Amino acid sequence: MDWGLLLQIFFINLVYIMLNTIRTLMTMRGYRNVAPVIAVMEITVYTLGLSMVMKYLENPIYLLAYALGFGVGIYVGMMIENKMALGYSVVEVYVQNDDHTLANALRERGYGVTIQVGYGRDGDRLILTILTPRANEVYLIKTIDEIDPKAFYLSYDVKYIHGGFWSKRVNPRLIRKSRVKDEHSDNITIDEVESKQDYVEEAGHIYGDNHVDQSDQNTFQNKS
Repeated sequence: MDWGLLLQIFFINLVYIMLNTIRTLMTMRGYRNVAPVIAVMEITVYTLGLSMVMKYLENPIYLLAYALGFGVGIYVGMMIENKMALGYSVVEVYVQNDDHTLANALRERGYGVTIQVGYGRDGDRLILTILTPRANEVYLIKTIDEIDPKAFYLSYDVKYIHGGFWSKRVNPRLIRKSRVKDEHSDNITIDEVESKQDYVEEAGHIYGDNHVDQSDQNTFQNKS
């Protein structure tokens, strides 16, 4: 048994599935220029790996290495995509109908907050809709928990952005400054935060050719 060949088969399939996972996620998020480039690399690596394993079908060890590379590749691809934190998220928060504390606090930190009234079984609620870069989503959730620990919230990815909501309702620099201030005790510097948020200021270039249906635009209208 050739251990070098086993490792080659494992890593080739790992790279293939990693690229496949990243390409699929980028396609779903509308990165039309990057996804085809990754697809070319993906199919090249796939063909190389398949040609190697097809020569040793009679040996289950090589098939096992191929299968293990598949599983690990998915995990690695998801980890890389999470670190890249591409795109944007919408966070919806449900609070008491007469409580504007959270909305005001988030606006002071530079977030655009759209307020709607929801009618629940136990009474009316305010629904706060907040658009945020995915790189900033964890910090936003942490801020919500600190201000209103009883708030119910959910988040989902945004594929297309169109119109003035982002540029008018969200202030990336103010968000960045408030984040640095709140996390000063953790020794996070402004350079570290800016390095994670640089792509925010290029949002118009990334999403400039995209569009949404009228029903999607209504989601982002300010009703406050």
